[in-house]
Amino acid sequence: MDRLAADRMFVQVVRLNGFSAAAARMATSPGQASKLVSRLEAQLGVRLLNRTTRAISLTAEGEAYLARISTILDQLDDLDNDLRAAKGQPNGLLRLTAPLSFGTAQLMPALTDFAKDHPGIALDVDFTDSIVSLAEQGFDAAIRVGPLRDSALTARKLGVMRIQIVAAPAYLAARGTPRRPTDLADHDIITDMNFARPDDWSFRQDGRTQAVHVRGRLRFSNADACVQAAEAGLGVTRVPDFISAAAVRDGRLKAILTDFAQEEFVVLALTPPGRHMPARLRLLIDSLRRRWGRDHDWAD
Repeated sequence: MDRLAADRMFVQVVRLNGFSAAAARMATSPGQASKLVSRLEAQLGVRLLNRTTRAISLTAEGEAYLARISTILDQLDDLDNDLRAAKGQPNGLLRLTAPLSFGTAQLMPALTDFAKDHPGIALDVDFTDSIVSLAEQGFDAAIRVGPLRDSALTARKLGVMRIQIVAAPAYLAARGTPRRPTDLADHDIITDMNFARPDDWSFRQDGRTQAVHVRGRLRFSNADACVQAAEAGLGVTRVPDFISAAAVRDGRLKAILTDFAQEEFVVLALTPPGRHMPARLRLLIDSLRRRWGRDHDWAD
């Protein structure tokens, strides 16, 4: 038995949640994929997977083995790719996960430019707002906006995004422009449900923090939807500036209450702890840092 091939197949079966998907990734048949994993279990003397007709799941031994072997295989791949990179341009596969709105609006243009500049690097990107395990699912890095939730991950700062309060010029002409946070009580509110406390808007001025409770008739779990509703003149909304900046630049929306500082959130690249960073990932992180550095205008 080719032990390395069996180990790689086991990891792919877990990461892709099935023998058929793993077999397709490894260019073989589902039957051969099942045989490789069965032979690996026989050699180890333990069952790694619980199999049913509908799903697979890891046994306790499988979880322990996956944690160790996936790291070893990733390090082998990194070593191979770094040696090839020393002879020329970096190549290999980069697997990333990123939040949906930020990923499609801001990361995707950056990845398009990166892919043009580095034709030897393949990209496999999962746009999702779900928090995933990088190690278990085989991601090289996660792009995240906001505070670091898992302190075990290594975080690298890529940029900063801010919160904007915006409304359409026609709406403001008809209803008046709020001059202070408490004026929001007299306005229609469009609520972005992605915030931890979507109905409590915080403002800062002269070192003081003021919280204003609002309740929107229109409530969306997507910042793009909030911007579209605001552009239609349906009210005032609070959204990340990477979503609203272009509309403000083009005059479709106007930023208000700008004298009151809004929250800032760091854009991070998260990587598994203790893992050697392959050259291709280092290239991408450096590229994103240059693109999203200090005082970056998200409308660009």
